[in-house]
Amino acid sequence: MTPISIFGLRLQQIRSLAKWIVIVVPMAMAVGSVVALFLWSLDRATELRFEFPWLIYFMPVAGFAMVWAYGKFAKAAEGGNNLIVDQIHEPGGGVPLRMAPFILVTTVLTHLVGGSAGREGTAVQLGGSLASAFGKLFRLAPADIRILLMAGIAAGFGAVFGTPIAGAVFALEVLTIGRIQYEALLPSLLAAIVADWTCHAWSIGHVQYSIVYLAAEGVGFHLDALLMLKVVIAGVAFGIAAHFFAELSHLASSAYKAILPYAPLRPVLASAILIGLVYVLGTREYLGLGVWSPNPEDATILGFFRPDHVDYWSWAWKGLFTIVTLSAGFKGGEVTPLFFIGAALGSAVAGVLGAPPDLFAALGFVAVFAGATNTPLACMIMGIELFGATHSVYIAVACFVAYLCSGHSSIYLSQRVGVPKTAAANDIPPDISVRHMREMSAQARGDLLAQVRLRSLRTTANLAERPIVMTSHKLSSREIGMVRIYMKPREKAHGTGGWFGGGRPLYRELVVQAKAAGIMNAVAHRTHFGYSNSGKLQDEGFEIPNPDLTMCVELIADRALLEEFCRTHGALLKNKVIIYKHIEHWDVLDHALKTEDALSDTAR
Repeated sequence: MTPISIFGLRLQQIRSLAKWIVIVVPMAMAVGSVVALFLWSLDRATELRFEFPWLIYFMPVAGFAMVWAYGKFAKAAEGGNNLIVDQIHEPGGGVPLRMAPFILVTTVLTHLVGGSAGREGTAVQLGGSLASAFGKLFRLAPADIRILLMAGIAAGFGAVFGTPIAGAVFALEVLTIGRIQYEALLPSLLAAIVADWTCHAWSIGHVQYSIVYLAAEGVGFHLDALLMLKVVIAGVAFGIAAHFFAELSHLASSAYKAILPYAPLRPVLASAILIGLVYVLGTREYLGLGVWSPNPEDATILGFFRPDHVDYWSWAWKGLFTIVTLSAGFKGGEVTPLFFIGAALGSAVAGVLGAPPDLFAALGFVAVFAGATNTPLACMIMGIELFGATHSVYIAVACFVAYLCSGHSSIYLSQRVGVPKTAAANDIPPDISVRHMREMSAQARGDLLAQVRLRSLRTTANLAERPIVMTSHKLSSREIGMVRIYMKPREKAHGTGGWFGGGRPLYRELVVQAKAAGIMNAVAHRTHFGYSNSGKLQDEGFEIPNPDLTMCVELIADRALLEEFCRTHGALLKNKVIIYKHIEHWDVLDHALKTEDALSDTAR
């Protein structure tokens, strides 16, 4: 490179850094201030719940109200953390600004009535919502909005826990399992530091944790072979606990939807379950955050750090209370309950293995979180920020082992799998989301069960007595058509913007309008390599999506309906390449299996 080109590159880097300082600093100060308000409100709500125990009887009313309000006024914000992760992976409509007040109020309300929830989800959504608003205010390009959203996550996480370095790494690490994207490293670190400083400037402090083990000896680096073996065993337990927490949370959410299709009734059912558990167990120690309690006998996170404290079952009860609460629609986060579960499980494992309870409580505190979110580096750094560097080796081992043993599960369904955790999992499609991977696994299990049932029918001993009559399937076909519309993914549908203008991505707007028009099928396909309209070849970037690649929207319906759709939405489709082709729609007339008994019943 010539001296002129090197100077030009450095000048470009300085301009980029100055741009991010101008944008990120005020954004992070806003996030830190809102997080400070949130933490103050959370403390007041917790104090009121302890002062007025009868508030838990308002849990059904509060749950119904918050879920109804989300469905009525903030439906786009219901995606929560997953919406923010989706917008970072594929920038589109953005994160609505109304997410911030909704998540703040509903989380405080959840804690006021005793819901078992945390703080991280709220802080991340506050950061993502405000970052998206700043991105629209400064009219940033999609690639820059993506970086700003990551900085918003870092600001919220760093401020709410007082761990700015962990917050910055978490924002980079949480997006994709096995791969860290460094393009937002400096903006995320700057945002986390400024937000944490702002939170402290409002006189908001954080809980201090300490490990008594070896503290009096003044030991620096410490490594004991037997203790390390116990740490590995504990790491396996932490990873398995994280896996089951994530999977049971998703299963509980599906169960609520199956039992109660009307969403506002789900927290009412959850409230009945939680209040029933309180009376069956005779304690309220598993409600709320679980960080502290006025009753010294209650199980709390701080209590698990007492060297003389060993608790064997609190981790399981806290997990149950949290899953019942959050899966039903109450708002908050999973991370502080995961801290409780991890610290309690660490205390229990220490009692079984004869290890220091306070050290293992600290290991579980961060390792279960690492397994449930697939962020071992951020959790290792968090452990060092919270507990000091004396036990950093044990902290790293516990986090990494838990990460490996938790499998490809996650509390964030939008998290993607960049690099599988083991070579045996190389059959996982690249960059698939946890949500899609779970759907594929469920479909594979369904196919396997169907094959087993069919094989059982064919080989059962009753086959000779009750023969199965398989009739042939019939096909009915009709002519329909398919339209393919080509565009750039960054193109907007003007007139669909939110509070700050802009607009919904054109491909999304077309699919939404197709649904409203009764189109049979409408999907958007993202390409990875190619060209359109004799243009230049385009290739998908390894870390940053290429906004110049062609996007294809495919519509399937009767030709008359497709023609009417194109005429109605001509303003959106002007100057677009539109291809039509004839296709056939097949209906398979499936004759059910009939036994001789069924035939005889029909005859009678």
